[in-house]
Amino acid sequence: MKTIDKYVFQALDNYPYWLEGTIESLDYALSYDPKNTMVLCLYGRIQAEQLMNYEEAKLYFQEALAINIYAFEVYPYYLQTLILNEDYEEAQKLIDFALKIKGINKSDIYVKKAILLEARQEFKKALAEIKNAKLTSLQFAFDSDITEVEKRIQSKIDLLKKKKKKKTKKDSNKKSK
Repeated sequence: MKTIDKYVFQALDNYPYWLEGTIESLDYALSYDPKNTMVLCLYGRIQAEQLMNYEEAKLYFQEALAINIYAFEVYPYYLQTLILNEDYEEAQKLIDFALKIKGINKSDIYVKKAILLEARQEFKKALAEIKNAKLTSLQFAFDSDITEVEKRIQSKIDLLKKKKKKKTKKDSNKKSK
């Protein structure tokens, strides 16, 4: 095992519970290899998930993908950052591209597509993407994540149905008076 791997593993092990240790390990790893996509991805995650600095995070993710378009670890986090930053068109383009890459976890990408549609409040389309995620899922541990996203989307659909029913009742009460 290379020394850089030791520091990457330490950073991954520390994140997100000990950020100082994570940054220290990432800095050491980056000094050994400034083009390590895993290191750049984790820097991007810290910017997005901890500091909510989405523009800075996007730069790290873009740099990682410029180095290696097959850096599969980057795509889910980059997509999540784009969605949170409301860069919906950019996220859609990245999803379309990612789904064409051989070997990528397509189930994960379909879940991100569902989340993008959820953010756009296109809930029925989002559920269709959840179905695609389930059909392409090959990892048992990932199934619970898919189910949680599906439940959240379904609860939003149910919420909208309740709103419509209340509105219909109010409208019919006004007409009867």
